Amino acid sequence: MAESNYKSPHILNASSNLLGLCFIVLTSIHVLNLKESTFIDDVAAFAFVLFLASSVLSFISLRSKKPMGERFEKIADIIFMSGLLLIFITAIIIVFNIVK
Repeated sequence: MAESNYKSPHILNASSNLLGLCFIVLTSIHVLNLKESTFIDDVAAFAFVLFLASSVLSFISLRSKKPMGERFEKIADIIFMSGLLLIFITAIIIVFNIVK
C-alpha cells in the first residue's frame, strides 16, 4: 500500500468503534441517573466529539488527493490519540470510583 492514506482506514475503524463506546458510556450514565459522575460525563462527551472528528477527518483523508490526504490523516491521528487518552482517563476515574 502507498505511504499516503496508510493509517486512515485503521483510524476510521478504531475511532468509529470508540465513538460507539463513548455513546454507550454517555447513555448508561444518563439512564442510571448517576448524579456524581458529571466529570465522567463531560470527559466522555469530549472524547465522543474527538472520535467523531477523527472519523470524519480520516474518511476525508481516504477520499482526498495525496498532499491534502496526508495532512488530514496526520490531524486525524493526533485527534484520535487525544480521544484515546481521554477514554483512558475516564476508565481510570471509573475504576477509582468503584474501588472507593
